[in-house]
Amino acid sequence: MSNALKADLHDHEPSIEEKLAAVNDTTRSALVSTMLAPRFYTTDFDEMDKIDVEPVRAEWDALIAQMRSDPNRGHFRRNADWDDININDLEPALREELIDFLVSSLTSEFSGCVLYKEMKRRGTNKEICELFGYMSRDESRHASFINDALKDFGIGVNMGFLAKAKKYTYFKPKFIYYATYLSEKIGYARYITIFRHLEKNPDRRFHPIFKWFRQWCNDEFSHGEAFSLIIRSDERLLQGVNKLWIKFFLLAVFATMYVRDHMRPAFHAAMGVDIDDYDMRVFRLTSEISRQCFPLVLDLDNPALCEGFRRMERINRRIIAAKQRGGVVGAVTKTWWAAAAAGNFLRMYMIPAKANAIPATSRLLPVW
Repeated sequence: MSNALKADLHDHEPSIEEKLAAVNDTTRSALVSTMLAPRFYTTDFDEMDKIDVEPVRAEWDALIAQMRSDPNRGHFRRNADWDDININDLEPALREELIDFLVSSLTSEFSGCVLYKEMKRRGTNKEICELFGYMSRDESRHASFINDALKDFGIGVNMGFLAKAKKYTYFKPKFIYYATYLSEKIGYARYITIFRHLEKNPDRRFHPIFKWFRQWCNDEFSHGEAFSLIIRSDERLLQGVNKLWIKFFLLAVFATMYVRDHMRPAFHAAMGVDIDDYDMRVFRLTSEISRQCFPLVLDLDNPALCEGFRRMERINRRIIAAKQRGGVVGAVTKTWWAAAAAGNFLRMYMIPAKANAIPATSRLLPVW
């Protein structure tokens, strides 16, 4: 082989397309960006660097001391409680939905890790950088632990490639605060609800990772506490037009969870969980927690809101059917139902919310 050819081969940097061809289907599925799939975010890090926590100083110092102590150090390691399973022993629908759940959870956790790590890297505000360093540490553990479970099945995600190839969505810092606060708190509510249910029904625990959910959800809870304090540190984030944004994110996060959960019927059936009941329990817990920093909550007792969630799920099934049909007719049908989803969301948004008096202190403890 000539030296010139050797140099050409050595100097060739594989394109994203070439790298994509080399990764597995699990990594490809994690790369997909849709309205329902977890996204990667970027923001104005210089603006976030200006956060002033003095208005919430006492609560902030207590939270940082807790996170600095790293109470979950050593938790995300396998021990005698980890039961080896053969994924091929699961029913095909359950196998597919379990993998979807694990990949979606990994992507969500790794998304937080990437965002928080970037803030720590680019920031100069020592207090904010310290916080994001701890949260990045936690989310990295979560994502790696899930990936180890996927590797058991020979389908681990290439997280380094994912960080480089996944599309990033720009959000203003305040949108990051609202969305991430809710993501962390609803994550806590989901994990603790599943953990408590399977604690009472161990015969329904079809994967050992569920045994790790209690301490896991406590990390989610403390991360939400941090964003609650960030939001409360600037009263402008809770006033005026920002109330409309808070309502938007509450509804968007709840509707996304409702639709996504209904796409995993075999997963929830295997756990012995009624999806509607489970989702409403999670919504009520998350809504109650969000009273710590939001000036309003959704009216979950309003039948029109509940019907709106159900209608959104039906519309989503029609969108999926249109995608599968393909062609011009499929594309037109998909556009029609996407517009119907937007109209349904607007109708749900117009349902009056309930006002909430924000308490004098924010900190909560995960005792539910």
